[in-house]
Amino acid sequence: MPIACLSVRLGAVKSWPEPQLPRLTSTGKVPTVFDTSTRSPRRLRGSEQTARLYVCGITPYDATHLGHAATYVAFDLLNRIWRDAGLEVVYGQNTTDVDDPLLERADATGVDWRELASSQIQLFREDMEALRVIPPSSFIGVVESVDEIAAGVRDLVDKGAAYTLDNGDVYYRVSTQINPPFGTVSHDDRETMAALSAARGGDPETPGKDNPIDPLLWRAEREGEPSWDGGALGRGRPGWHVECTVIADKYLGFPVDVQGGGNDLIFPHHEMSAAHAAAWRDTPMAKTYMHTGMVGLDGEKMSKSKGNLVLVSKLRERGVDPMAIRTVILSNHYRSDWSFTEEQLSIAEARLQAWKHAAKCESECRQGLREHIIGLLREALTDDLDSPRALGILDEWAEHYADSEPSETAALSGDRVADAVDALLGIRLLD
Repeated sequence: MPIACLSVRLGAVKSWPEPQLPRLTSTGKVPTVFDTSTRSPRRLRGSEQTARLYVCGITPYDATHLGHAATYVAFDLLNRIWRDAGLEVVYGQNTTDVDDPLLERADATGVDWRELASSQIQLFREDMEALRVIPPSSFIGVVESVDEIAAGVRDLVDKGAAYTLDNGDVYYRVSTQINPPFGTVSHDDRETMAALSAARGGDPETPGKDNPIDPLLWRAEREGEPSWDGGALGRGRPGWHVECTVIADKYLGFPVDVQGGGNDLIFPHHEMSAAHAAAWRDTPMAKTYMHTGMVGLDGEKMSKSKGNLVLVSKLRERGVDPMAIRTVILSNHYRSDWSFTEEQLSIAEARLQAWKHAAKCESECRQGLREHIIGLLREALTDDLDSPRALGILDEWAEHYADSEPSETAALSGDRVADAVDALLGIRLLD
């Protein structure tokens, strides 16, 4: 079924319910993380007791795989640690609900692209809720933001930072003088940039461009594709990178404290989004850039294009406890590349059962010891979100109760370790 040539307007994208987090009586510290841009540790203090986080969302043409989940769980960890330090977190996330891969999948399967996007966004919400990921305060679709994105592109044209080809396509000019300079996020050389651009959605072979790596800002209307009125730009639809720039500016404001995503977004996506922000608003897009590693299956990178996906929804359909899925993810450091195996899942399920048993026996644990364990968890997580170390601390805690029987003793005074595990790691141990 061909995609009809449409002028379309969809409703606002909706987020998912927020998990109920235990309130701890003590307060933690802000984390120190690795900043991709400076290639060094950075302490994330936030501004005036508020921390602003923007994480790039999915293109909803397929369900949530473990690579997606690992990224959103990692930044959920950051969200929780910030909150534990007493900061208010303003979290924005987009969803690219109109883009070439989505339209191509819709055309290939004979499903209306809007229905495909809607169904996959809903499945993503269900997966995130099951994994107890705190939802963004602003969960924004591209389709609902077209007017603002078009206005941003027009501004870039007016500033001389963008130009229009004969076919009406509008491109950003990477030679634009900006501060911080282009290349600051990735530190890649131009040869590497050209290769990555070709591999990750760019079009370096397009004739007429000032520079092969100049990215698309506005795609002029094509027959059979959805389009919108872009004013002076003509009819068309947004390019990929500029959507995040505009959405982050509108809902969070520049500079955000952290811009996050998988490390395959460093170039071109985050480099280009940062360049657009600097050229458009004369300000950095973000103070800190954080990136997660790639997740593989049996040693090969997991991706939609390769089809070697482990889907969160399919694991849940098998009856796998979402907390075991979250445990698998957190057993790997967020910046590391890792590969999923069934053995990893079995180990995670066994660890989870041991922690749950310990949580039921916890009443016999002295308050001073509980405070010590919670302190060790905080120490690990504020050190570049070291979740593997935190899970190792839980293993030692659980070993103490391996031969104990669950207690019927009344609730403890002070914070329980189980409450801290829930609040900090997002792993619920008690029903």
